[in-house]
This record gives sequence, C-alpha cells and structure tokens, in this order.
Amino acid sequence: MGRDHNPVPGQWYESLDDEEVFQVLWTDEDAELVELQYEDGDVEEIDYETWQELDLDLTDEPEGWSGPD
Repeated sequence: MGRDHNPVPGQWYESLDDEEVFQVLWTDEDAELVELQYEDGDVEEIDYETWQELDLDLTDEPEGWSGPD
C-alpha cells in the first residue's frame, strides 16, 4: 500500500519499490490521470488508482537536472 502523497505538479518523488525518481508534470482530476517525467526524461501517464498503489517519498530535484531537451 502506498504512502498518502497527493500528486502535486512540480513536486519530485522517489518510488521506494524501485528507487526511481520522477516529477509530476500535471494532473487531470476529471480524467483521473497523472503525468510523470522520470529523471532520464521519459514521460508516462498513470491513473489515480495506480498512483495510490505507489510507495513514495518526497524528494528534491535531482542534482544536475536541466529539464527536458
């Protein structure tokens, strides 16, 4: 069961299961979607149900992060 973190655009999170770091780009409450961008630049959309299952911690922006190319 995930920790109770709401998806906040601009906030960075770390998945405690696989140690991946990502930022929430946007949320769509009507469609119940969250768009994530990983440290390596990959972008993914997940639904709120999947978000709630993630075991997350808040984290800082990765060192050297310069955003998308």
